[in-house]
Amino acid sequence: MKRIKTKQIFTYLLGMLLCKVSFAGCYPIIPAYFAAVYLQDQGRAAFTFFLYLGMILFLPLTETAKYAMAVLFTFVVIRMSEWMNKRCQASVAAAAAGVGTAVLSVFGGVLNWSNERSPISGILEGIFIFGLAMVLHRFFYFFFQKEEERQPEKRQSIQKDERLKNYADSFLNLSKVFSGMNGDKKDFALEEYGRMQQEITGKICISCDQCAVCWEKETSPMQEYFSSLILSIKRRGAPDEEQEKKLREYCPYTSDVVEEAVRVFEKAKLNVAWYNRLRENREVIAQQLDAMAYIMEDCAKPPEDISRQEAKMLAEIRYRAKERGICIYDSAVYEKKDGHRQLVLEASVKKDGCIPVKELVKAVYTATKQKVRPHRDEKSLIGKERMRLVFEEDTVYHTIHGVARLVKDGAAVSGDNFSFLELEDGEFIMSLSDGMGSGSRACKESEMVIELIERFLEAGFSKETAIRMMNSAMVIRGEDDLFSTIDISALNLYDGNCTFYKIGASATFIRHADSVECLISENLPVGVYHKVEIEKAERKLGDGDFVIMVSDGVLEYLNVPHPEETMEKIIAGIETNHPGKLAKQILERVMLYTGGEVLDDMTVLVAAIWEKA
Repeated sequence: MKRIKTKQIFTYLLGMLLCKVSFAGCYPIIPAYFAAVYLQDQGRAAFTFFLYLGMILFLPLTETAKYAMAVLFTFVVIRMSEWMNKRCQASVAAAAAGVGTAVLSVFGGVLNWSNERSPISGILEGIFIFGLAMVLHRFFYFFFQKEEERQPEKRQSIQKDERLKNYADSFLNLSKVFSGMNGDKKDFALEEYGRMQQEITGKICISCDQCAVCWEKETSPMQEYFSSLILSIKRRGAPDEEQEKKLREYCPYTSDVVEEAVRVFEKAKLNVAWYNRLRENREVIAQQLDAMAYIMEDCAKPPEDISRQEAKMLAEIRYRAKERGICIYDSAVYEKKDGHRQLVLEASVKKDGCIPVKELVKAVYTATKQKVRPHRDEKSLIGKERMRLVFEEDTVYHTIHGVARLVKDGAAVSGDNFSFLELEDGEFIMSLSDGMGSGSRACKESEMVIELIERFLEAGFSKETAIRMMNSAMVIRGEDDLFSTIDISALNLYDGNCTFYKIGASATFIRHADSVECLISENLPVGVYHKVEIEKAERKLGDGDFVIMVSDGVLEYLNVPHPEETMEKIIAGIETNHPGKLAKQILERVMLYTGGEVLDDMTVLVAAIWEKA
């Protein structure tokens, strides 16, 4: 604040001294200087007073009257412009100073016959004032700017990043603990066979009078018969007749022994199944911990602050914004991991009223020659209260999408669910899930899959991590016969690269200008096994390409040997660039193959990629 006041006093005194500077009997610096400094809105009343004082002290009376009126005219134009438009552009103020002075010079030269200056010199003076005012306006704008200090905030941010990194390491270590536990248990250990035998004898043989004879004599074959009995139960689920016959020769309670042996072995098998299930759940938990560690590590690596390197650009943005009546109080530019930049501005309107955010977008483009777009959740108007606005580099491409769907005959709702999602990092996500079966149960299952995928992606997880997290949630849920396919197309709107993720999904088609391409998947749906297999493919898309995703019901009932090839011909034969119409016409032609019957839920998603103008 003290530094700003010092600069203000400097401009007051400089304005007084400049009143002594003349060129060929003219004082063009005075109106140009007034227009440039008055727009900075730094102590306007005091500045005007000192400038008029300088004119009274140092200028001849006739010149004082002329330039005082020129300054007054400039003042009125600036105030009127601010009242009408909430702002006054530098070109308007400079034009007012130049035109006002030129008119006074020409008018004074016509009426005053003793004046040796011609009207031409007055016009030239006005042009000179306009140019000088524009130059001085930029100079004094940057002169009054103060350097932003963020060192305390930066130190605090570093401390938070270190804490997040420590949390991430802790989750990774915990994940290794769960992952390092014993693997699948497929067979019984020797000591487990011994425990089974002890449990059987402890319940049946302990109350038998011949127990000592059967188990304590070295010549007794009971140990061998018991082992053979348990092994035969393991192989067949029931004792072998020959082994049971041999046992009856020595044991009068053979039926009870066999019954107890089957019960004990079934209980042991159940324990093994629960052990394996528990191990799978441990692996699922380990995957979730890995995902948490990943997102924490990602948060611990925030975008790099390059504001100091781009100080000149930020100053230019503030200057261009002020020309449009927008005050920038704080500004920063960050470089993200993908190389794209993010601009953060704290802005408000000084005068009453509101200014659209798109005016600030135009100011940024004027200053940087780069197109930016505000975040989708940003407000559309800038008011008098300070507000924080975040801008991203604008994408090269944009998408238009459409959908067509049919519900299976006799069903109330479709078991297919889908979504179109545009992420803040400039990625367009198209998702389709087909629940097993049809009806409300399949609908709820696929709806849950789509919802989980969307939430994970919006939270910042990668596509692979989001799919694994969602699959682990369905595995832990543990309901039988509730499986869903996953079909995801992720298009980078900056470079046109599209990545396709398929888990048990139907084929996806890409329509180029001169061909149709097919991508096929052959893996299991999600929720079947805790280790999901993700098929991934990448393609480069360009202006005018279409991505067509279909559910299983669209291809299964074409009743042709090669349904994918037939679908390629159907898509190639439709001449339209409207995504909604293309999706609808695909379903109409599929219905010709099914005889008008909808034997399964059918969904067609279409997205068209267009380059922005």
